[in-house]
Amino acid sequence: MKPTITIEYCPKCGWLLRSAWMAQEVLTTFTDDVHGVLLHPSEFSGRFSVKVDEQVIFDRKVAGRFPDIKELKQLVRDVVNPEKDLGHSDKK
Repeated sequence: MKPTITIEYCPKCGWLLRSAWMAQEVLTTFTDDVHGVLLHPSEFSGRFSVKVDEQVIFDRKVAGRFPDIKELKQLVRDVVNPEKDLGHSDKK
């Protein structure tokens, strides 16, 4: 079964739009590699994290920032399809 990406975000912080945009980018890039993207409103203030199934690949509180989209795509790729070429978004 293909993995599900979960983006957990703080709705009180107004991060739904950012999360939806990131979900759209992940779905566009990994159409054949993921089952889908789940947007999960967090019960905890300030939470923004991204998981592939149960594996946390990014946590805003740990990193002290949000990921840029290039970084997020690389993190997802490294778990769901390490051989995938991300073109201009790929690591140099």
